[in-house]
Amino acid sequence: MHTAAHLATILVVEDCPELISLLRQLLGNQGYEVRFATDGESGLASALEDEADLLILDIGLPYRNGLEIVQELRRRGVTAPTLMLTALGGVADRVSGLEAGADDYMVKPFDTDELVARVRALLRRAATQPGVPRLCVGDVVLDPLTRRGFRGQRELVLTQREFSLLEFFMKNAGRPLTRRAIANRVWNQTQIDPDETNIVDVYVAYLRKKLDAGGESPMLQTVRGVGYVLRAC
Repeated sequence: MHTAAHLATILVVEDCPELISLLRQLLGNQGYEVRFATDGESGLASALEDEADLLILDIGLPYRNGLEIVQELRRRGVTAPTLMLTALGGVADRVSGLEAGADDYMVKPFDTDELVARVRALLRRAATQPGVPRLCVGDVVLDPLTRRGFRGQRELVLTQREFSLLEFFMKNAGRPLTRRAIANRVWNQTQIDPDETNIVDVYVAYLRKKLDAGGESPMLQTVRGVGYVLRAC
């Protein structure tokens, strides 16, 4: 994580143009790099594709609400501190937001100085937490810091490419991934024709063999006409 002096990135998911304009100026003036999404689906996708140092989420969003976003992020192992910024100010609303996985909760209308103070506090707290969070899907655990993976008590001996492939699948557990998306992220290859190259299929086969070497239930499944998906057994 970064401090404000190091251009911490804040993702704001908010559908009110006036508030977006205010937050862009307010947070930008504090030295933060600010990204915006205006609906829940694009906000979730942005948070998963390019993890921010801090998220500010409205609850009442089109397509997917803020509670669903933070729940899905936590399920996928994203631990970036999250501030709910919403018009829902009841005690039950606050409790729901915090229990969904948010770290803080503010009600609109809000004091701008207080918002900045809370953002700073969340970033400071995150910066003092050591290490990189482990990824867990079913009985598979991946530690990006040590570059070690396990299925149950069995260690997975992975090449660097296999590790990156499994990491991408685990960050998107339950979500079907196309060969193009896999090649783009794991090989940095934006132009891939599945009919011309089987590099993704070959490495998925390698990874499957290692994941299931102990006779466990298969987790890495083919989605016909799409690609592959990793699902907890």
